[in-house]
Amino acid sequence: MTKFIDAAMLSNMIISGAHNLSNNREFVDSLNVFPVPDGDTGTNMSLTFINAARNVEVEASSEVSEVAALVDKATLRGARGNSGVILSQLFRGFTKEIKEVKEITADVVAKSFERAVETAYKAVMK
Repeated sequence: MTKFIDAAMLSNMIISGAHNLSNNREFVDSLNVFPVPDGDTGTNMSLTFINAARNVEVEASSEVSEVAALVDKATLRGARGNSGVILSQLFRGFTKEIKEVKEITADVVAKSFERAVETAYKAVMK
């Protein structure tokens, strides 16, 4: 039983998550109806996330902090549309919390999700 997430597993999770979102982007596009049904939310989020996955694939790292830094920078640089920018802020908060650890435990994941939400809300408020 796995009790922690290391850099390799984190990299695989980023890559798999990006591909999963990309495969389902049309469905996510159809969910967006506020304020107008512009139909590109899934596409923009997918392009943003795929940029991070590509960077993680190219820059293989054995350190959680390095994977976190790659994801943070790549999602911000690759952000597309408002939904991509918000997604990049979620990743920014998440990666800030994990960049100081060598292995990600359940407690770290919980704190990372909390920080992700806080960071995204603060960014949207500005």
